Amino acid sequence: MTETPTRDRPWLIRTYAGHSTAKASNALYRSNLEKGQTGLSVAFDLPTQTGYDSDHVLSRGEVGKVGVPVCHLGDMRTLFDQIPLEQMNTSMTINATAPWLLALYIATAEEQGADVSKLQGTVQNDLIKEYLSRGTYICPPKPSLKMIADVAEYCYSNVPKWNPMNVCSYHLQEAGATPEQELAFALATAQAVLDTLKPRVPAEDFGPMVARISFFVNAGIRFVTEMCKMRAFVELWDEICQERYGVENPKHRRFRYGVQVNSLGLTEQQPENNVYRILIEMLAVTLSKKARARAVQLPAWNEALGLPRPWDQQWSMRMQQIMAYETDLLEYDDLFDNNPAVDRKVAELKDGARHELANLESMGGAIESIDYMKGRLVESNSARLNRIEAGETVVVGVNKWQKGEASPLMTGDGGIMVVDPAVEAEQIDRLNEWRAGRDAERVEKALAALREDAKAGKNIMPASIEAAKAGVTTGEWAAQMRSIHGEYRGPTGVSLNPSNMTEGLDDLRDAVDSVSDRLGRRLKFVIGKPGLDGHSNGAEQIACRARDVGMDISYDGIRLTPEEIVSKAREDEAHVVGLSILSGSHIPLVEDLMARMRNEGLGHIPVIVGGIIPDEDTDRLRAMGVARVYTPKDFELNTIMGDIVTLADPQSVAAE
Repeated sequence: MTETPTRDRPWLIRTYAGHSTAKASNALYRSNLEKGQTGLSVAFDLPTQTGYDSDHVLSRGEVGKVGVPVCHLGDMRTLFDQIPLEQMNTSMTINATAPWLLALYIATAEEQGADVSKLQGTVQNDLIKEYLSRGTYICPPKPSLKMIADVAEYCYSNVPKWNPMNVCSYHLQEAGATPEQELAFALATAQAVLDTLKPRVPAEDFGPMVARISFFVNAGIRFVTEMCKMRAFVELWDEICQERYGVENPKHRRFRYGVQVNSLGLTEQQPENNVYRILIEMLAVTLSKKARARAVQLPAWNEALGLPRPWDQQWSMRMQQIMAYETDLLEYDDLFDNNPAVDRKVAELKDGARHELANLESMGGAIESIDYMKGRLVESNSARLNRIEAGETVVVGVNKWQKGEASPLMTGDGGIMVVDPAVEAEQIDRLNEWRAGRDAERVEKALAALREDAKAGKNIMPASIEAAKAGVTTGEWAAQMRSIHGEYRGPTGVSLNPSNMTEGLDDLRDAVDSVSDRLGRRLKFVIGKPGLDGHSNGAEQIACRARDVGMDISYDGIRLTPEEIVSKAREDEAHVVGLSILSGSHIPLVEDLMARMRNEGLGHIPVIVGGIIPDEDTDRLRAMGVARVYTPKDFELNTIMGDIVTLADPQSVAAE
């Protein structure tokens, strides 16, 4: 009789979720848990991530769009209502405000009567990748690194089962990183954190603290390479822990990671194809037992279109459940041990990563290499897009086999969930009610203690927890950090010098030269990112290509108000203004900007907008006076460049 194989425990099954309000998100979480989800992964909205209350000027149009707004303890209390935190494993995608959101979580758990030492979960808390790719940073690198260490030190002593940091290579790949860059930049970030932590704990405690550092990793469509990358991560991390830090216990050197597979490759065209992409990418992080993810959250098939609905999230969760419970994957040892092709690829990736790590070390490590790494990512992403545009990299339904049947998955709601615009006003009303009902003296005392501890270089977690209990808001907490440490402006990664790219650009360069002659000066293209959306990849690539075809570009990076962009357009005498908005806040932000352009006498300047924009919103933007609207399906950058030239051309304007 054949013995039934012993099955491994499956990974934590999560969906990345949160929207509109704490109450609506709580209902979604409880529903997902009832459907078989085994952990929570909380998405916070951009004001919460960047340390602003919902009524701040920069929060306009952003409240509840890409996640849940959490302004104070009351919001956190509502978010986890009827969810026993002592029994839950909660991942919170939060970085610059990670100490604060963890403080709110701990305060909420205490209110529930939980034993805080039993709390399990993760705060993302990786600021270096925010400077490189995601853009939700607040303070400069060194004080930010200190705050990461504060969380790690506090958790080790008080919340020992909590992961105080996710080193995020996920966002590096989304910004265009090669596998070698993803490995090296993430490991360099981990080294920067461990170097900061080592002097802060007794030597005997350092190994166990290393064991609490986790990773959040991406898996792209080249799933064999991605699987080998994961094996390389495991081996390189073990090597670094042992050789650089002297961690002897193998358990403390174990590479622990969660994953969301690649969103960068999801397509607006033929979006049903994304289901296959997501499944194939999941194989990369589940097939190899020695490099298997501890937690998996999958994007939904329609994520390139907008906010997934509950059913879309359920479909992605069912994909995980079928893999974990219907297949025999978890019954076998590692399938790839001693495979010569796999061993060769792993060795190749490790060599490339070691070379890049040594390069970063020669520059002083991750903190001193932020500008360099940002530039490399922009270059790699540009090369990736060039390959797609040239057809060298095939993307099914995008640059090959574009013709097909209309997707039956697209329904009357456009295939996505839309956040009610009234949500923002209601959230602000609740915020004002919270402020009015708290003990103002206790709040001021808590804020003063927080400022004092931050100024003195103390661990800010105890004061943050007391501030959470006193009723302090997210914006007030972050304001103290800004007042003590200052505010950071990240590099754009866009060089002033043209690249060496020449193929297919000669005609465009000639066109730019001709139009510039007719204008009497070089065609000026002002690019802006209004609001809090930190996804700058698209804007960076537009800026690079516009520079390469000979335009005079102005791109100052992320987090600008419409007023600042209009002021820049006036000062630089722009011929065309381009906006990039991927957070779903395009309607209120563009409406504001267009009104300001007209009021400043700049209504004649063409404005173009790019982002994740539904068809009905495209019509609304055009009605506001926007000249062109681009969505992810418009991947041919040269076509966009041609449109800009036409819009700026005095002859074209005269002909109209």
